[in-house]
Amino acid sequence: MEIFVYRPDDTMVEEGVSAAQLPELLKERDSVIWVDLLGDSPEKIEEAKSLLLNVFGFHPLTVEDCIEERNQPKVEPYPDHLYFIVHGIKSGETGPENFVTKELDGYLGPNYVVTFHLEHFSSVISVKQQLRASHFACSRGAAYLLHQILDNIVDQYMPVVEDFDLSISQLEERVFEAGNGSRAVLEDIMELRRSVARLRRISARQREVLYRISHGEFQQIPPDVLPFYRDVHDHLLRVTDLTESYRDLVSGLSDIHLSILANRTNDVMKTLAVVSAIILPLSLIAGIYGMNFDLMPELRWPWAYFATLVLMGLIAVVLLVIFKRKGWIMQRDELEDADVNTGKTERNSDSIK
Repeated sequence: MEIFVYRPDDTMVEEGVSAAQLPELLKERDSVIWVDLLGDSPEKIEEAKSLLLNVFGFHPLTVEDCIEERNQPKVEPYPDHLYFIVHGIKSGETGPENFVTKELDGYLGPNYVVTFHLEHFSSVISVKQQLRASHFACSRGAAYLLHQILDNIVDQYMPVVEDFDLSISQLEERVFEAGNGSRAVLEDIMELRRSVARLRRISARQREVLYRISHGEFQQIPPDVLPFYRDVHDHLLRVTDLTESYRDLVSGLSDIHLSILANRTNDVMKTLAVVSAIILPLSLIAGIYGMNFDLMPELRWPWAYFATLVLMGLIAVVLLVIFKRKGWIMQRDELEDADVNTGKTERNSDSIK
């Protein structure tokens, strides 16, 4: 538990305040108090629970939500305070292949901010460092202090979103380079799709929370602080917009991957069909002359064997020419040669310029 207290006449934010002093400090309406509770052990969770219920007098249901995990982002107004849940990025664990978040519960009152989390938050640590260096955030009131915390949490989404962009680009290259529809590529696409879906779900609900806070719905947010919350909302809005585009891109990657698999299957079936079409007349000739009839004059000719082989070869060549002219075979090679020639032409034109 860490308690920060700022009084209007102070030049620094006071630390090291005990929980026993909180009831008296809360009566000082001009002061700004921040109580940060870390519940990384059962003892600390019980201590935080007792503080929230007995000192601050928060509603038992909100305290229960604080202790529990896996709650969705939300905000609930009460007569004298605001209860909210937001999600932050798990630094070092979150990535495009595994998007995970951690929960931050909090309360905003007239002159206090209370935060509770089961894991360490780098954004919370960053705000504490700012307060130790300058009392500016506290001097503008509890609502502005909460804005600083939320702003740092939202800012940490952008690097992860950029990692999603890079992963999608790399996966696009792998989809087209995969030899025979690698199963690993499909698994990576599905993992990325799940991560994007979770990012979209969390960011969308968190955007709704910030929208309600930033548009003057709650009396705990003074009008002069609302523009700062709208700025945080705009940052998160950008994240959600990018997430929507990433969802479409990942869905498109899945469709492209399946289309490539289908095209390669069609190529295999086309090759087998061409081979079967060539072998069919050859098998017919071999079958005719393989019949056990006595009156087959060609069997007595000294050059009949070689003539049959030449005939079979001519039939195979004629069929290959016909198939090529119809575009049934060798079409890919021609397209690749055309692309190469086009590239050479472009390079030559560039060198002439």
